[in-house]
Amino acid sequence: MRYIESEEQLEDVLSAPGPADVEFMSRLTGDIIILGAGGKMGPSLVRLAKRATEAAGIGRRIVAASRFSSRTVRDEVESSGAEAIACDLSDPCQVASLPRCENVIYMAGRKFGSSDRPDLTWIMNVLVPAAVLRHFASSRIVAFSTGNVYPFVEPGTGGSREADPPDPVGEYAQSCLGRERVFEYFSKEQGTRVLLFRLNYAVDLRYGVLVDIARKVYEGHPVSLTVGYMNAVWQGDANSYALRSLDLCESPPRILNVTGPEMVSVRQAAGFFAARFRRNAIFEGTETGTALLSNASICHSLLGPPSVKLDQLTEWVAHWIEIGGALLNKPTHFEVKNGKY
Repeated sequence: MRYIESEEQLEDVLSAPGPADVEFMSRLTGDIIILGAGGKMGPSLVRLAKRATEAAGIGRRIVAASRFSSRTVRDEVESSGAEAIACDLSDPCQVASLPRCENVIYMAGRKFGSSDRPDLTWIMNVLVPAAVLRHFASSRIVAFSTGNVYPFVEPGTGGSREADPPDPVGEYAQSCLGRERVFEYFSKEQGTRVLLFRLNYAVDLRYGVLVDIARKVYEGHPVSLTVGYMNAVWQGDANSYALRSLDLCESPPRILNVTGPEMVSVRQAAGFFAARFRRNAIFEGTETGTALLSNASICHSLLGPPSVKLDQLTEWVAHWIEIGGALLNKPTHFEVKNGKY
């Protein structure tokens, strides 16, 4: 197994296009704009779109729009050959100045710290999409959402499916459902083609549910069992799914659960890392029997299974922690059940 040894190599692997990405980009029409591209996933998705376009031999604009509060992130985006536009999406006038690309990937939103500023969470997650949808009424839009809109379910159910009714817990999850409803409304009223991309949880080695567990084991901190199971998917695969989901946009919106095929046991994952690090796994709390779990079988049937399997991903995470790889220090809070992130 080839391990990832540096951030440079990690960025390269995250954005490396597979044959399906190149084939898709060879037949996709129109330019692509990625909104909210300055977050955790955005830069690698921008690079993937650019690299896949170049590999397909297509001339296409790849535009990344974000506040770009970090000059480093903007430089990273521009170094890929994509265009970077500084834009505050909460300002309708700035949104109206963006190029009307045929293909839109909407990644903007707020999660961490939402308990401290619920007003800002609702503004970002519910109000901002309205201006975007008016401006990009004739575009295809893949809108990032989350499995948090579902209720907690038992592992034996196989996870929530796209047709299951939402039942979000807490203001963050409720605001995410609100975001989906805004996309749904404008899709029906304008005929805008939309796909609601319900993702949980992406892992990139610098952050993610497996990273959270591995760090706790490595540092000797207790691992919470309050939520005993979780989903995980390699961020590179999530990027690929997001890009190729442009082909699945519909009006009314289509919903797509995006994650790996397994329901990962927190206890077993901690046990793996404990054995790998030659440390004891310390647990706290009691397993309640339910968790936020999604069934992504439709995604895998339409777009293929993840290219990085769970055993490879856990090995990569373990090695990254062992070598002291860079971390974003942005916990997923997967163990939270009251919705207060």
